[in-house]
Amino acid sequence: MAIILSVANQKGGVGKTTTAVNLSAALKTIKKRVLLVDIDPQGNATMGCGIDKYHLKNSVCELLLGECSIEEAITHSDKTKIDVIPANTELITAEIALIKNKHSEYILKEALAQVSDQYDYVIIDCPPSLNMLTINAFTASKGIIIPMQCEYYALEGLSALIQTIEKIQVTTNPDLRITGLVRTMYDTRNNLSNEVSVQLQQYFAQKVFKTIIPRNVKLAEAPSFGQAAINYARSSKGAISYVSLASEVIRKTKTPLN
Repeated sequence: MAIILSVANQKGGVGKTTTAVNLSAALKTIKKRVLLVDIDPQGNATMGCGIDKYHLKNSVCELLLGECSIEEAITHSDKTKIDVIPANTELITAEIALIKNKHSEYILKEALAQVSDQYDYVIIDCPPSLNMLTINAFTASKGIIIPMQCEYYALEGLSALIQTIEKIQVTTNPDLRITGLVRTMYDTRNNLSNEVSVQLQQYFAQKVFKTIIPRNVKLAEAPSFGQAAINYARSSKGAISYVSLASEVIRKTKTPLN
């Protein structure tokens, strides 16, 4: 039975897609069966896995609209060695249709249930906003991983996300929990980064992953080659940090997500 985790933050530019792709690839290197679901119309996770988002036979759009099966929507990424349900801007069409339909927030959950026994982890890359796509992801998930850039507005955006999670717990998914917060694009030389990091640890304690994702050139370069850092530059600090994060995720998800 797969553990389904959403990677989400309503604030953009915090390393959300980078985390979704690199965590998925790192889990694969630890011999886990992984499915990455791109549910962001920008399709950046799709491209980051070396899949051409402009020429998709089936995508998460067709899946959500009931125009293909989940097996037909899954594409294998040769570059990252993981299975992917890709996305592109056509997903906006699906979002509009979902708003009009009753009980549409459960569509992704019901689809993933059909392949749950084929994977150890399903990682969902969410859009940087609260919409019907995000609600589908949260409804389907057991836990949420929140990438956080340690900057001035970080905590403000986090409070909005927590309010969203609480609403989902009341309406569609009472079992939803925060798996952990991961500090991304971290620069130890930056005093503000260090101050915000301390604040996160004070407020969220054990919810903050010990692994810190540094600012790293190889992490930034890898998507342009359609690869995760572990495939592009295995010995880079970015790649090593995501393997460490994957190990933490495995440890955290072996026990209940409180």
